[in-house]
Amino acid sequence: MTYVSGFVTPVKTKDRDAYVKSAQLAAPIFKEFGALAVVENWGVDIRDGKVTDFKMAVKAEPDEAVVFSWILWPNKATSDAAEQKMMTDPRFQDMEMPFDGKRMIVGGFETIFQA
Repeated sequence: MTYVSGFVTPVKTKDRDAYVKSAQLAAPIFKEFGALAVVENWGVDIRDGKVTDFKMAVKAEPDEAVVFSWILWPNKATSDAAEQKMMTDPRFQDMEMPFDGKRMIVGGFETIFQA
């Protein structure tokens, strides 16, 4: 089964175009490193929870949207190898990241069911 790298991060609404541009630059590199798909989603219906929700999770401010993203990999080994390559690839070193990485939630997930 596949492996998914998942991300949830706040992005200032004024920086949406810059975020899309950085995603468009990064996606082909992820694919070069073995990704099967790269998906970026801009939050438009983020409901307020009573205990927790996406906005609370990333401490989103009123002028920020929540972005929910994932990269689909053939397996964890490919994801791990890509992560190592990203650390030294100059294309990532110089890329503008228009979001607060300290509030980004990152996780790796093994696919257990897919329809």
